[in-house]
Amino acid sequence: MMGLGLIGTQFIFVVDGGERALIMDAFRGLRPGVYGEGMHFRLPVIHQVKRFQVRSQPQLIPSSTGTKDMQTVEIALRILFRPQEKELPRILNEIGADYDKRILPSIGNEVLKAVVAQYNAEQLISKRQEVSQRIRHELTERANGFGITLDDVSITDLQFAREFANAIEQKQVAQQQAERAKYIVLKKDEERKASIIQAEG
Repeated sequence: MMGLGLIGTQFIFVVDGGERALIMDAFRGLRPGVYGEGMHFRLPVIHQVKRFQVRSQPQLIPSSTGTKDMQTVEIALRILFRPQEKELPRILNEIGADYDKRILPSIGNEVLKAVVAQYNAEQLISKRQEVSQRIRHELTERANGFGITLDDVSITDLQFAREFANAIEQKQVAQQQAERAKYIVLKKDEERKASIIQAEG
């Protein structure tokens, strides 16, 4: 009885929640159809089960690229991705089970370089939201072409070379000092006017 149970399990495979499976046939290649959650029949040795996660998974894509004004920027994208179920056979056939490691860093770096090159360094800081939205839009379109859905794309890190970061810091300090000086001049002006009014009164 126990032997029959063991043999039975060889002919059954289980797809867990958040997973989908494909069957690779030793003689006919990839079988049509995507297998959802539950128990399914297979032929031992002849059928090899390929499993895919279909829940959103995170991936971090770091990149070093250049701005419009030739500054080097270290930028990192955090993406949440999942394969499109109906595209799983094409993904396995054309790219492989490690599609995420092959495709996402490649298209992520391409899109980052193309978008960042259209902004100068200061714009990258002041228009961070706009840059992020453009990267998200273009990357989502590119990923979709490979049967991958992106649920979220966000810039998690944006750093310039130390010299440039120092220059920006000094510029900000200079602007703050100029604003402070302007305020002091205005204050003295107001005090002078007040004292004239008092003297005339």
